Amino acid sequence: MKFFRALCVSLLATCTVFSALAQGLPRESQPEEVGFSSERLGRLTNAFKADVDKGLIPGAVVLIARHGKIAYLEAFGFQDRAKKTPMSADAIFRIASMTKPVTSVAIMMLVEEGKIQLYDPVSVYLPELKGLQVGVEKINAASGNAELSLEPAQREMTIQDLLRHTSGITYGIFGKSLVKQTYLGANLFDPTQTLAELVTKLAKLPLAHQPGTTWDYSMSVDVLGRVVEVVSGMGFDQFIAERIATPLGLSDTGFYVAADKLGRLAEPQADPTTGVRPPVADVTRKPNWPSGGGGMVSTAADYARFSQMLLNGGALDGVRILSPRIVAYMTSDQLPPGIAMSPTMLQIFDPLALAPTARSGQGFGLGFMIRTQAGRSPLPGSRGEFFWNGIWGTAFWVDPKEQLVAVLMVQLPPVLGPHYRSLLHSLVYQALID
Repeated sequence: MKFFRALCVSLLATCTVFSALAQGLPRESQPEEVGFSSERLGRLTNAFKADVDKGLIPGAVVLIARHGKIAYLEAFGFQDRAKKTPMSADAIFRIASMTKPVTSVAIMMLVEEGKIQLYDPVSVYLPELKGLQVGVEKINAASGNAELSLEPAQREMTIQDLLRHTSGITYGIFGKSLVKQTYLGANLFDPTQTLAELVTKLAKLPLAHQPGTTWDYSMSVDVLGRVVEVVSGMGFDQFIAERIATPLGLSDTGFYVAADKLGRLAEPQADPTTGVRPPVADVTRKPNWPSGGGGMVSTAADYARFSQMLLNGGALDGVRILSPRIVAYMTSDQLPPGIAMSPTMLQIFDPLALAPTARSGQGFGLGFMIRTQAGRSPLPGSRGEFFWNGIWGTAFWVDPKEQLVAVLMVQLPPVLGPHYRSLLHSLVYQALID
């Protein structure tokens, strides 16, 4: 009988723990208890409700936590406007490039285990990437046309290069250079491919830059996903599930939405002028290609837990994922002085306060943009803040100085995302009054 009673108590305690994890971070009864003004947070509520009512956005979930406790969690509008499905706080969103920080954490876990060295050439783990050449455009004197010539790489790309986007790899979807055209022709976004097949394709393409010389937002993080597979001996999605999502209680975070959760999947709304929804990834079935650069889904509560783990120095609720010093290293600027910026990325990202330049007061760490100055950026924030966004409008940031985590979950055309990220930054900091 005593054993049975003890077993019941143990099971009850276990169920209580998993229930708490599923609910996300603990919530304060009043925002004032963690330094926010309820009245001023009302401005945030009014702004998002107004844009839902105007038809500018279908809906959104906003979560703000401070000192490890939720100060604000609201669901706005519609999870699916066409079906008139109300938005729920536990709605599941395609987080696109907010996958990249998760991949970076996976790599750094293997670094901590001594299985990866950051200065190693990537070819140590993926031999087919050895001997890559750099594509250089030159004008043919006879024809006057630009032609692509190949030059040897001055050094191999390293694991650190992949993490900070200085590998020489690029994204073919941004810009029209001859190298980018070769990327487009290689069908690198084929959803039926595996990570191994993606790397094989990249091994046949020229680099856009000499490794280590230029920051260029790229498919580097997808290559890191394959490194995780090779080093760990398990599928990348399995590694994320077993080593990160499950220990942290991220019950709705992964690379697809299971059948019993499809009713919580948020969708973008149709363009009112065309009646057509913007194309988004099909996340209703397990993918062959678990994209470390942009393939995951999550909820506001789950991503807040992931962010809080980083803010806590790598641990949450008694579970340690990384050491404090490794997190501090990851969230330090990793770009050397005078590093070049990809002209295409600078043109696209600089106006959106997303370029790691001295002009914007920002650098780049191992998976995150890093704020290096309190000023210069048009967005309020603190020195040491780290953040990133997803192309479909999702965004998050962690402000260690203010002990703050903010998560925005929304599904929008790419052109609209920066406005709501900026809006949320302003409305969060104006409501912080202690």
